[in-house]
Parts: sequence; C-alpha cells; structure tokens
Amino acid sequence: MNNKTIGFIGAGKMASAIIKGLLSSNTFDKNHIIAAEINDANAQKAKEHFGIEVVKDAKDAVKKADIILIATKPFVVPELLENIKNEVKQNQLIISIAAGITFEKLEKALGSDKRMVRVMPNTPALLECGMSAVCKNNSAKDEDLEIVKTIFSKIGKVISCQEKDIDAITGVSGSGPAFYYYIIDKIARAGEKLGLDYQTALTLSAQTALGAAKMIQETGNTPEELITAVTTPGGTTAEGNKVLNESNIADILFETVQKTAEKSALMSK
Repeated sequence: MNNKTIGFIGAGKMASAIIKGLLSSNTFDKNHIIAAEINDANAQKAKEHFGIEVVKDAKDAVKKADIILIATKPFVVPELLENIKNEVKQNQLIISIAAGITFEKLEKALGSDKRMVRVMPNTPALLECGMSAVCKNNSAKDEDLEIVKTIFSKIGKVISCQEKDIDAITGVSGSGPAFYYYIIDKIARAGEKLGLDYQTALTLSAQTALGAAKMIQETGNTPEELITAVTTPGGTTAEGNKVLNESNIADILFETVQKTAEKSALMSK
C-alpha cells in the first residue's frame, strides 16, 4: 500500500481478523497499522497479538492514518463521527464496516467531499473465509475501491455492489452464516434421531456443507446442475429431494432473508 498507514477505530473481532489478514499477507507491516480501542482487554490483545500501536482516543489514530477503517458497533458511530470530524482530511480514505450507517449519515457528519467506502463483511472473515461486499460514494475514486477490495481480499472473497443493495446483501451473506449454522445443526440433529451420536452427525453435516459450497465455487456448475449430477432417478437423493420440493422450505428461506434485509433497512433509518 505504498507505505500508507491504516487506522482502525475499534479493535474487536472483525478488526482483529482484518489486521491479521493484512499482516500475514504483508499488505501492511505492524508499523503502519494503528488502532483506537477504549476496551482495555481488546486493546491489550491487539498489542500482544499484533505488536501494533494502540491508542485510547480515536482522534489520535485519525491524525496518523492515510486510511481510516471504522469498525465499531453501529450505535457508537454517531458519537465517534462527532469526535473525529475536525481531524478527518480530504486526502484520507474512510472505510466503514458499521451496519446500517449509510453514506448519507457519514457525509452529514464528515462532509460529502470525503472519499468513503462501505463494506458488508461477515464473521467467517475470522478464518479468512469471509464474504465482503464493497461500494463507494460519489467522491471516492475507482482506485479507492480497489484499495478496499485488496484489503478485504485478505480475509476472503470480495465483490463490488451498489449501496442500494447492501440490505439484501446483509440478508444473504452478512447475516447468512447464522442461517447456515442453523441448517447444518438441524441436519445433524436429524442424523442423531436416526441413531448417530450428535458430534459425528455434526462433523458429517458441516463437512458436507463445506464440500457442497466448494463444488459451487470451483466447478462453475449451477446448483441445479450439481443437484442433477448427484441424483439418481429413484435413488436415495431423489427421495430426499422430493421432500424438499414438496415442502415450503423455499418460502421460509425467502422470508428469512427478506426479514433480515428489512431489518437492515430499518436500522439505516
């Protein structure tokens, strides 16, 4: 990043995942990463694990940073923006991963001339298997978006999007891991009811979900094509598919994503 310094506002789990990815990939070295963290335990952990500078006041991080990454809880952001607004300069790039904090809110506090990028990541970023969607405001340049995509590529896959799609993306991938955890657990519980011990069934279910996901990502085949490939007419998979197709599971999953997206939109207001 051409010796740029990145300043994290917040050093919790997601920020730590990003810092870990940046250091392990040599995208930034520890001398070009600074974090502002008011929680003593998080601050101490960041110092010990990463060897980076950690400060209490967000303004001190902003003063030293070329790139500012807001990684606090959404309810903290309004107070944070009020605190740092006089320190933010036009040549700094501002990244926000705070859910529900729109460009409108960020620009109202910091000015519409500031270069801003919003990111919707998800928690598998903790294992460098995350999914992030990024979008920029009108003042940000294409190269700003590429910088952000490079940063988040160190913790998983990245796509570009429009801000209007953030709520739907929240429903599919931002909150999506929880829905997959639920499905993996319920399939494992079914195995348990059929005589397997739960831990064995969970291992089978989780690894099968991982393998199925990789098949979609790496073969280039559609889910429908992969279903056909694994299904023998009149066989075991066909019997299970029949239950799924005759159920209302598609409607339930749609409502799950829809309600999540609606909640995201409500939070933005």
